[in-house]
Amino acid sequence: MKLYDISLPLSEDLPTWPGDPKLSIRLAASLLQGDDANVTRLDMSVHSGTHIDAPFHFEPEGIGVDALPLEILIGPCRLFDLGSPLNGIDAAQLKGLDLKGIKRVLLKTRNSTRWAQGDTAFHRDYVYLTTEGSEYLISQGVQLVGIDALSIEKYAYPGHPTHHALLRNQVVILEGLDLSPVPAGDYELIALPLKLKGADGAPTRAILRALDTEMNH
Repeated sequence: MKLYDISLPLSEDLPTWPGDPKLSIRLAASLLQGDDANVTRLDMSVHSGTHIDAPFHFEPEGIGVDALPLEILIGPCRLFDLGSPLNGIDAAQLKGLDLKGIKRVLLKTRNSTRWAQGDTAFHRDYVYLTTEGSEYLISQGVQLVGIDALSIEKYAYPGHPTHHALLRNQVVILEGLDLSPVPAGDYELIALPLKLKGADGAPTRAILRALDTEMNH
């Protein structure tokens, strides 16, 4: 059974969204300083690294991350490798993909190359999903969409229409994936966010389990 860990390691080298709290990991208690145990203190945004956006992130009446249905976070998914030349993933590009019966979609792009290279800078020119692309996925019955950028939406796009379209329709957004080692195909996705009561998002450990058959795109 082949397993892929598609989560980014949380470290102080990890790029963070401009304006979000910087990630800090330090020992609050230390064996070397005479304490009884090592105890690590973690300060960060819930949208650091690999994370899930809950509806409450952009919708005032939306549910928090702790209320997301487990049956959406775990189950069959299809990973599509969209290659390098893309900028915004729009409906026309998605219409060329086989989405029949697929509830969970992962989008692999040139963003993953940066994770593979250990790039620690924040880049504003990442590949994103357009609003039209999100509306097409909704029309196809997709319940979860993941991407290998820290945001699924174009950087600083006014009004955040991609987020609103997905979250208003209860589509789970999984961001900050490292899909660099994973070929296109069908997998079982296990994406479990920290159970933070009422929170707008949470860091997530995301795993893919290879199925018996794989497909190429």
